[in-house]
Amino acid sequence: MCIAVFMWETHPLYPFVLLFNRDENHNRPTEPLIWWEGGEILGGRDGQAGGTWLASSRDGRIAFLTNFRELQSIPQAKSRGNLPVDFLKSKKKPIEFAEEVLEEVDQYNGFNLILVDIRSKSMVYLTNRPEEDGNFVTEVSPGIHMLTNANLDPPWLKVSLRLDRNFREALAKYGNDDELPVKEMVAGLMTDTTTDDISSLPQIYPPEAEHPMSAIYIDTTRPQGRYGTRNQSALTVKSDGEVCFYERYLDKDLWKEHTVTYQIRMTTE
Repeated sequence: MCIAVFMWETHPLYPFVLLFNRDENHNRPTEPLIWWEGGEILGGRDGQAGGTWLASSRDGRIAFLTNFRELQSIPQAKSRGNLPVDFLKSKKKPIEFAEEVLEEVDQYNGFNLILVDIRSKSMVYLTNRPEEDGNFVTEVSPGIHMLTNANLDPPWLKVSLRLDRNFREALAKYGNDDELPVKEMVAGLMTDTTTDDISSLPQIYPPEAEHPMSAIYIDTTRPQGRYGTRNQSALTVKSDGEVCFYERYLDKDLWKEHTVTYQIRMTTE
């Protein structure tokens, strides 16, 4: 399902900061953070469908994806995980890519997609499940935003109450002039197992299925097996173009971590 908090164009040292939990079946094959596509794309990879939930590129582009919580699905839908990859491989602006995807959004199950171009200071939100009278494509305004399995900045308690509040408190603690300790922030914010009262759930799934998913960090068992948070990531971009991509991931019931740092190519070749 996944959950993310991100900050865009509102910090003096970091034009972009993202904390992201990926939730998935534990038996689904997954490759951890690595360079692929000839060393141009950095991200984890879904070993089953070949796509990704979060990745970045050397030319300053970032894309991340969450599924939409809904009861029905398309049996032979296109893989949503290919959308971030297609954007990073393209040379299109976020708005151009989003408008192109609009022509085929009905071929995917519900998704939310954030497309970022650091060099042009552009961020776009694309969903194929817009709110009533809402837009499929929206330019994201500077500020702090939340994304989970409903529309951008939803009123769900784990997002609007806990994650948003805790992220803002962490920023206040570390200040605007110091580097952000992303590992510490992931450990403090993204491992929260607090669940909501059943009466406050979105009531899309039955309560016994929805209740464990009201936590930021999920670990539960479904009929198909164990399900929950398998990857935790922090991706930051500094004003000088330095990208730091940290990942903590589950490997055969053991948590491992690594960090990759690189410099954005700020000019086209």
